[in-house]
Amino acid sequence: MKQYQFWFVVGSQFLYGPEVLDTVAARAAEMAEKLSAVLPYPLVYKVTAKTNQEIAQVCKEANYEDSCAGVITWCHTFSPSKMWINGLADLRKPWCHFATQYNREIPNEEIDMDFMNLNQAAHGDREHGFIGARLRKPRKVIAGFWQDEEVQARIGSWMKAAVGVAVSKSMKVMRFGDNMREVAVTEGDKVEVQAKLGWQVNTWAVGDLVKVMDGVTEAEVDALMETYKASYDFATDDLETVRYQAREEIAMKKMLDAEGCLAFSNTFQDLWGMKQLPGLASQHLMALGYGYGGEGDWKVSAMTAILKAMGEGGNGASAFMEDYTYHLVKGQEYSLGAHMLEVCPSVAADRPRIEVHPLGIGGREDPARLVFEGRPGDAIVVSLIDMGGRLRLICQDIHCVKPILPMPNLPVARVMWQAEPSLTTGVECWITAGGAHHTVLSYDVTAEQMKDWANMLDIEFVHITKDTTVESLEHDLFLSDLAWKLR
Repeated sequence: MKQYQFWFVVGSQFLYGPEVLDTVAARAAEMAEKLSAVLPYPLVYKVTAKTNQEIAQVCKEANYEDSCAGVITWCHTFSPSKMWINGLADLRKPWCHFATQYNREIPNEEIDMDFMNLNQAAHGDREHGFIGARLRKPRKVIAGFWQDEEVQARIGSWMKAAVGVAVSKSMKVMRFGDNMREVAVTEGDKVEVQAKLGWQVNTWAVGDLVKVMDGVTEAEVDALMETYKASYDFATDDLETVRYQAREEIAMKKMLDAEGCLAFSNTFQDLWGMKQLPGLASQHLMALGYGYGGEGDWKVSAMTAILKAMGEGGNGASAFMEDYTYHLVKGQEYSLGAHMLEVCPSVAADRPRIEVHPLGIGGREDPARLVFEGRPGDAIVVSLIDMGGRLRLICQDIHCVKPILPMPNLPVARVMWQAEPSLTTGVECWITAGGAHHTVLSYDVTAEQMKDWANMLDIEFVHITKDTTVESLEHDLFLSDLAWKLR
């Protein structure tokens, strides 16, 4: 993962004299240093901006500095907003307007006009807020004292969403073969997605993968088998099948890294020259931070990689997922999420097991896969869909539980959850919004972060919460449809 940073640009003006400007600069540098110690990414103080030219220059530099994932602005004094127009109009990086002030309290004995001239954030941030609204720039507004933990947590959360944008803008997806035949939701406009989100989505022949697999050495397989043994329990004696998965993983990783791809997809309908559908191979690649999508679903593949990058440590607990079946007992309504093989072990409650079982479809040999239960906890599931003319990101709040049944004959990784606002209403809302059967499930990424991510990239966001009703959602979707058609 690239080492990202965020730039701190502080607004002022020459009106107050050099002593005030020196104080502003010193305080801004202090704030950036102290915040960097608690935020997930460094906050780099860049400039106390006093002119149109300074602001335009720093915004231009931010646009072209790959390590800069976003810009945080704050107006210590009054900063006339006309001088921000050129810079903000050209800014292409995520923008957070931090409405704070250096001092927590009003000092009763010290406050005089000199103090008022220096400490005008309440004044300056309103002027700054106007120009953001006037330019209709996507931005996050965070207000509060800069040393408060909850404020710092909100900035850190926004930073992770901005990193998700940076990852998106450089995203390359490797498709091994095409989509599963006749499936609609996994299709989409790749040209529009590249223009909007930055994704480069292209196809490589499965035969090319087989050629690379043929070149993998036994020593390379031996080394990866040792990694498997260190990470997972072996619940099979069929080591040759596990070794074949290792060979697949090594070959896919070589191709992904050679092309700079962070995500991939495949389908059981196109396994030319392969003995097994990649199961363990795909799961372990996801554990390393790569995104995956089954049945050629390149959108969920890229989204998996993005949410993983937004999570804890830059590779959080996020996984390719699919709603498979429901438990509809009154008072015990749950979704069971799984997939044929490919759920990331980052969401496992306990140490996963490597097992070998028949797949039942695809007409290939029995594949090795990781089997485990997902851990309890609050989470979200998200789905990016192509509405024909625009993209829609759907997010639903869920509560994962320890599976209420052992399901001893289900040889796949599985996660069980309660959906908001309830299973049936949640299903009705999801279907009404057009949500796909493939999702990304994440324990680390929040709905607010996904809303921020969608806002930064100017795409529609739909959130299904404990308060959502089918009627309210239908009304919101109708208005949203009108609004997006008018854009």
